[in-house]
Amino acid sequence: MKKYLYIIIGAAALMASCSHKEVKEPTIGEKLGERLATLQQKGYMMGHQDDPFYGVTWSGIIDPQKPELGKSDVLATCGDYPAVMGFDLGGIEVGDAKNLDSVPFQRIHDEVIAHHKRGGIVTISWHPRNPLTGGTAWDVSDSTVVASVLPGGSQFEKFQTWIERVGDFLLTLKTDDGQPVPIIFRPWHENNGSWFWWGQALCSDNEFHGLWDLLQDMLKSRGLSNLLWSYSPNLDGSWSEERFLKRYPGNERVSLIGEDAYQWGTEEDFKTALKADLTFLSDFAKKNNRLLAMTECGLKNMPDSTWWTRVLKPIMDQYPISYFLLWRNYKEEYFGPSPSLPCAADFRRLHEADNVLFLDDIK
Repeated sequence: MKKYLYIIIGAAALMASCSHKEVKEPTIGEKLGERLATLQQKGYMMGHQDDPFYGVTWSGIIDPQKPELGKSDVLATCGDYPAVMGFDLGGIEVGDAKNLDSVPFQRIHDEVIAHHKRGGIVTISWHPRNPLTGGTAWDVSDSTVVASVLPGGSQFEKFQTWIERVGDFLLTLKTDDGQPVPIIFRPWHENNGSWFWWGQALCSDNEFHGLWDLLQDMLKSRGLSNLLWSYSPNLDGSWSEERFLKRYPGNERVSLIGEDAYQWGTEEDFKTALKADLTFLSDFAKKNNRLLAMTECGLKNMPDSTWWTRVLKPIMDQYPISYFLLWRNYKEEYFGPSPSLPCAADFRRLHEADNVLFLDDIK
């Protein structure tokens, strides 16, 4: 009888141990995912890349001793900050003091923490230079770059150092009490295009998976559990599940599926492609229990003063997206609003919509 008693006690102990594991505290990155899912019940958030650094008519990064802190084209247009702010780490890998858009990394650090303190959400992308040629992220002159940074490749050790520098910076993003800031981390974006050295025509599917896994595994080994990983291909218009899965890193490696969607051609072509993509991606995200977002979007230099509410919003309203992020406002290339632009009134109408969330709506 004792023998069976020991078995029962042992089984109970094992069940208790398993039960304990099942209710483990979610990571900061997982909590961010839960927050995004909760906010999505109210609507979708508005985001803007490089929002506090410069705008259509101003720059707050020319003189680092006199930065225009707190300034924002979105804030100036509608009286509220974006709910989501995007930042980029291109250049951190080679030890630059400023990123590829001439923003000091110290300023990026400060603005990430400032937006988190406001109650906002932060997303970070990375446009690393070409480790084989020394060119920019857009240097696609060599199709062996990804192979060169994987184990056994000629640039493997260099690229490990690059990833370590990314990790070093991300580890500094902490609140005053030492808590890591939750980050939507979005590497290797638009990989189904071929304008970056990690793009479709520049590496095999297996090489792309190796690139994703190398970065993710190294950052996770540094204890960066505050990252919510986003996979974001470019506007395609003809996705099939078979083709999408060829480069998809897998549910165990991705929490948010994104779409980078700009209107470069005609309005009708854009609307047709975007609807097709969001129909596929929303079905895929639902089936795989992933979040969905428009991780980049916009119309360059806004020639249409009604584009926000006439073209973009009616499409987004049809799909369960978490947020949309307009690309940066720069005097020569802008995608967001500004009080100086004809689209300002239409953007204010977007701000007034109940299902479009800005900072004040998510605090």
